Amino acid sequence: MNKDIIAFEDRIVSLPQLGNYGIAFAEIMKLFGTKVIMPPPITKRTIELGTKYSPEGVCVPFKYNLGNYIELAEKGANYLIQAGAGCRYGYYGEVQKKILEDLGYNVQFVTLNRVFDLVGLYKRIKKENPRQNVLSFGRTMVMAFLKLRAIDALEDLCRKNVGFEVRKGHIEGLFRAFMAELERATTFRKVRSIKRKYLRLIASVPVVKPDNPLRVGVVGEVYVLMEPFSNFYLEKILGKMGVEIHRHVDVTNVIRDSLQWKAYIKRQLKGARPYLTYDLGAHGTSSVAVSHRLMKQGFDGIIHIKPFGCLPEINAMPMLNKVSRDYHCPVVYFSFDSQTSENGVKTRLEAFYDMLVFKRKKQKTFIKKEKL
Repeated sequence: MNKDIIAFEDRIVSLPQLGNYGIAFAEIMKLFGTKVIMPPPITKRTIELGTKYSPEGVCVPFKYNLGNYIELAEKGANYLIQAGAGCRYGYYGEVQKKILEDLGYNVQFVTLNRVFDLVGLYKRIKKENPRQNVLSFGRTMVMAFLKLRAIDALEDLCRKNVGFEVRKGHIEGLFRAFMAELERATTFRKVRSIKRKYLRLIASVPVVKPDNPLRVGVVGEVYVLMEPFSNFYLEKILGKMGVEIHRHVDVTNVIRDSLQWKAYIKRQLKGARPYLTYDLGAHGTSSVAVSHRLMKQGFDGIIHIKPFGCLPEINAMPMLNKVSRDYHCPVVYFSFDSQTSENGVKTRLEAFYDMLVFKRKKQKTFIKKEKL
């Protein structure tokens, strides 16, 4: 038997860590095998392993994913899933598979380059697991999507309020309880019930929030936006300074946009005018369009984050500078790699916050003088 072929009953399935989404992705992983291993939390060891065995010049998502795969292989996972994307990330699976083989692990990779093509995804799952049928596939995908939507809705509410709670840690505690209940949910009705329950609970947490709080938009590359360890929990740090955080990119939006990709790109180019004429690839165009929209809405600042060497986001940066100058809205750029200093990120965030506070005070002083 070919070294790569692993019998269905012997498959131990997993995929890399990505934020809080593991419990939703686990629903889909069950379609590929009899046993699922949840990816372990990313640690310093994860990035050290990924960096050690990665080729020169690859971006941070490759290194984090490779570190995840090595840790999963150590735990016995032998059937690993890699979801492709709109940039070179879609080619990573083949390289990572070869690296794991060279390290002595007998693993099988399944690369899903068009994970949002449901017909194509079903055909691929049917090929890997002939026991599946349309009914079970459909139910699983609905369950996974409902859990993803619930996580995104709760995370969005937390980002906008965590910096203003009266009792520190209250919102994070409720979110942990929400995740624990959501993981145990096995019916559509239960998922919806849990989502409503915790939206209500978090919305009722006592907060001291000004009528016009500092508002910051976070844009950039998908992975470093959605995996908080990779950006040193940047959103949480800034939120606890008393800033309302807005982020457009989450799995719910990525799925929705991918299902109507051509129309989505057309909308983003329209939103990015007059700064962009052509699509930059991946989510580079979206970074410009979303920043443009938020600046027109009067946001206080924009944070742009990307892996070191991410070409779509590098190409977006000159346009972001132009939008920033036109709307007098500051943009701060963070580029992440395995060598990035956590203290350096915190220091720059503190300086950015101080600048926003100073800018707001200066605006108030100017308005008072105008009235006089």
